Amino acid sequence: MGDNLTEALDAFLARHETELIEFRRDLHAHPETANAERRTTRLVADRLARAGLRPVLLPETTGLYADLGPEGPLVALRADLDALPMDDEKGVSYRSTTPGACHACGHDAHTAILLGAGLFLAERAAAGLLPGGVRLIFQPAEESASGAKAVIAAGGLDSVRQAFALHCDPRLDVGRIGVRAGAITAACDRVKVTLTGPGGHTARPHLTADVVYALGKIVTEVPAALTRRVDPRAGLSLVWGHVNAGSAPNAIPDEGTVEGTVRCLDADVWRSAVAIIEDLVQSVAAPYGVTAKVEYLSAVPPTVNAAASAALIANVTASLLGPEAVADTPQSLGGEDFAWYLNLVPGAMARLGSRTPGALVAGDLHQPTFDIDERAIGVGVRVLAGLALAPRA
Repeated sequence: MGDNLTEALDAFLARHETELIEFRRDLHAHPETANAERRTTRLVADRLARAGLRPVLLPETTGLYADLGPEGPLVALRADLDALPMDDEKGVSYRSTTPGACHACGHDAHTAILLGAGLFLAERAAAGLLPGGVRLIFQPAEESASGAKAVIAAGGLDSVRQAFALHCDPRLDVGRIGVRAGAITAACDRVKVTLTGPGGHTARPHLTADVVYALGKIVTEVPAALTRRVDPRAGLSLVWGHVNAGSAPNAIPDEGTVEGTVRCLDADVWRSAVAIIEDLVQSVAAPYGVTAKVEYLSAVPPTVNAAASAALIANVTASLLGPEAVADTPQSLGGEDFAWYLNLVPGAMARLGSRTPGALVAGDLHQPTFDIDERAIGVGVRVLAGLALAPRA
C-alpha cells in the first residue's frame, strides 16, 4: 500500500467525494426496489462510460458489471442497488420521493462507494498502475435474494478469482471496518405453511377440522421443537411474520397460512433444515385432522469469509486507515446473497462503520429512519480500491 497510494486516494477524494455524496443522495431520493433499479442502473452505467469503461448490462434484469485493467484473473468488487419496500420517515433534504420505497439498508452508499472506487481504479489503469484486472459488479435485487444468482447466470463471476464487498453497519463508528474470518452472516430462508380442512361452524369444532387451532399449534410448537432437534450452537431460528385464516368469528375457515423466515449460522444444519421443518409441521398438524403443505424457499446460505481474504481486508484497512480502524465483528443472523459468490470463489465481506462517533441513538438497518454518516463513503472507497490494488499471489 504505502504513502503513495494514501496520497493518491486523498487527492482523488478531494476532487470527487462531494460528487459521490451527491450521487448517493440522488439514489436515496429516488429509490428503486428489487429488479426495478432501471434509473439506478442507467446512472451508474453512464458515469462509468464517461470514465472510459464499458459497462455490461445484465441481460434479463437490472444491474451491470464493468471490467478494467489487464486481462487475466479478476478481483471482483460488489455493491447492491435495490431499496426496501417501505416509506422513508427521515426529515432530510434527500428523503425518498418514491412512496413505499426507501434505502434503509445502505445500498445507495454501497453503490456510490463502488462507483468511486471504480473511477479511482480507472485512473490507475490508464496510468498502468493496476496489478491485475478488476470487475465492478453493481448487483440488483439483494433484498429479494435473487440478484447474485442473476449476476452469476450472466457470467458476472467468470474469470473472477476473489470477491469482496462492504456492508454498512450502524453499530460501528465511521472510520472503522469490521472484519471476521468464517461465517459473517447466516443462512436465511423463507417458509410458508398452508393448512386445509373442510371448514365448519365454531359451535361444532369436533365435526370438522379446526384450521385456526392447528395453525396456533404450528406457530408455537414448531419453533419450540426445533430447539430440541438441532445443536443449539447452530443458531437455527424460525420466526413467523404473517398469519392469515378466515374472516368470520363464528366460522372455522377451510384454509389458513403462516409464513416466516428460517435463519441458521451453521451451513450443515442449514442444509438439513427443510427436512426437519417438514417433519415437525406434519407431526404437529396430524392430530387435528388438517392437511399441511410446506413450501420452503432456500434464499441464501451463510456468507463464509475465507481466512486469507478476511486477513487481506484487515491488512489493507490497517495500511490505509491505521491499525485502530480494524475491528472484530460478530456473526449476524441477517441473510446476504453475496454468499452465493463465496460458494464459487474465495473472498470476504466486511462491515463498514456508518455511525457518527458519540451518537446516542444509532438506529438499525431496515428501519425507515436509517441513515449513515456520509464520511463512510470515502472510507469505503479507500478500502475497496486498496483491495483491488493489493499484491496478488
